[in-house]
Amino acid sequence: MTLKEDAALLLADLVRVRRALHAEPEVGLDLPRTQAAILKELDGLGLEIILGRASSSVVAVLHGAHPGPAVLLRADMDALPLTEATRLPYASTNGAMHACGHDLHVAGLLGAARLLAARRETIAGSVVFMFQPGEESGGGALSMLAEGVLEAAGVPVSAAYGIHVMPGAPGVFSTRPGALMAGANVLRIEVIGRGGHGSKPHDALDPVPVLAEIVLALQAFVTRRFDVFDPVVLTVTKLAASEVLNVIPESARLAATVRTLSDRSVEVLQSELPVLAGRIAAAHGCAARVDFEAVYPVTVNDAASADRSLAVLRRQFGVERVEPAASPMMASEDFSFVLREVPGAFVFLGATPAQIAPADAEMNHSPRAVFDDGILADHAAALAALALDHL
Repeated sequence: MTLKEDAALLLADLVRVRRALHAEPEVGLDLPRTQAAILKELDGLGLEIILGRASSSVVAVLHGAHPGPAVLLRADMDALPLTEATRLPYASTNGAMHACGHDLHVAGLLGAARLLAARRETIAGSVVFMFQPGEESGGGALSMLAEGVLEAAGVPVSAAYGIHVMPGAPGVFSTRPGALMAGANVLRIEVIGRGGHGSKPHDALDPVPVLAEIVLALQAFVTRRFDVFDPVVLTVTKLAASEVLNVIPESARLAATVRTLSDRSVEVLQSELPVLAGRIAAAHGCAARVDFEAVYPVTVNDAASADRSLAVLRRQFGVERVEPAASPMMASEDFSFVLREVPGAFVFLGATPAQIAPADAEMNHSPRAVFDDGILADHAAALAALALDHL
């Protein structure tokens, strides 16, 4: 039987696993119930299991019957601190939600482990299954890299692959060579003035209008200092000043998320944002403190690996179900840390339920986001196919 045919026989079981995970999501690096569920499903497959020391990560290694290289397949495990609003029969009720589809990622990788374990005698090399907590926050990928996930097979991993479900036609795969997802950075600015009574602003140095001026200047800055073909997205998401209506505060603060597609953009932001904010503040007699933190690098697909992935997926599923991505997306992903160390590719898989037009689908991270778990068999087959192709 083909991978697709074998995977189709697993679908009902993969849906069961996914929905159980969806009903009891966990957040961050400590995911004991999720880890226990994964270990239960891996039991009996003859894999070498390595548990994380700093987190609830699971590394499972399949050693093929013949020597060869090692390839890594990854799924993230954690949910978001978000109250679910889908009304699904298996919806979470614990204040967390798998709103980014990580429950599907875990189930898909478990399916790939079963498919590949059944083919152990034909495999020359090893497959490292990376079940990673803390993707949404907490540095899960970096923690697993520090604990040696790339050396878990006894030989260094020479390629890495992952699949992420997204809004889109169900079962359609997409990726591209080069930058696929943006780097994520955090900007914090504090304007320091002198507080006073709200009725006498002339006796104070009011930092609030200064901060407002900086907010507007930031929007102009990213459109005038960066090439449109190397875009930067800067979104101010937090503003804070006085807690009391009639008090001019001593300081006012903002926080923003900044998405980038190149190291050069990060360098410009780090050097010029303090100057921009500082000079605006100084023009009003205030001072500014600026903190710019690079959090995730750009997710960059190795060109050869991305092209090869597209070819493998076309052979498995047909050309009509594989689309080269036209451009990078400005969301971020910590699989970028893995792809900094080894060549590989990250692939998107459309998972919008058939009754919803993809253009109308809620984006990942929405409390109303829903995904079609009918794609799980193909998810598993795709991961297994990518691993077998490399080996």
